[in-house]
Amino acid sequence: MSDLPTVRIRNYDVPPHVVERIMQKRGRVHVFDALDPRETVFAVIDMQNTYLSGPYGAEMANKVIGPINHLADELRRMGGRVAWVQLRAGDGGDSLWPIYHEYFFTPEKAAYHRDSLTEGTEGHALHPDLDVREGDLRAWKSRFSAFVPGCGDLDEQLQANGIRNILIGGTVTNFCCETTGRDAMMKGYRAVMVADCNSARYPEDHLGGLNSFFQSFGDVRDVESTLDILRRGAGL
Repeated sequence: MSDLPTVRIRNYDVPPHVVERIMQKRGRVHVFDALDPRETVFAVIDMQNTYLSGPYGAEMANKVIGPINHLADELRRMGGRVAWVQLRAGDGGDSLWPIYHEYFFTPEKAAYHRDSLTEGTEGHALHPDLDVREGDLRAWKSRFSAFVPGCGDLDEQLQANGIRNILIGGTVTNFCCETTGRDAMMKGYRAVMVADCNSARYPEDHLGGLNSFFQSFGDVRDVESTLDILRRGAGL
């Protein structure tokens, strides 16, 4: 297609082939024109000390703390909710995800991941610069996705609060954030990955996660564009 639209999303350079596939499939770039903020949650994934301050190399996650706090603040003002989702990997020295720890780590790194992401440890805690407030939802998961039955409680909390739309930020883009967004869409939520609220270890990982998500699982926007569709949904 020679007349592809120009797509500008902060922290995400959409490749022309992705734009072409999107236009061929749905005839427009973005999926959602308006979202009611009162039915919207901003799910912030795994912004925990182990990932932001530990040896995993997700230092880029520190750069999205500001945008995350900004979007969370604005969504609350419009009547939406914020959910802080934390990974639990261990409990009393036992793995909550044995196949992952047995096959995808060295024994030493498996033990570190399990123990540093055990509830109550410093590594499991949310980074102190995040603007967590009373009234925000607090959720846990023990898999990449926050929507695996029996391995987290986010879905139940969203259903109880009348949530139909989910905005996703956190770390890392192409693992827990993307997987949560994919499963959210397949469970019937309107899902948006907020590009400048997501981070990965490498730019290629960030790009790859957003590319696959944008084509068939949900919208990809930046903070300001996301706020625009929330204001539109609120009639502002």
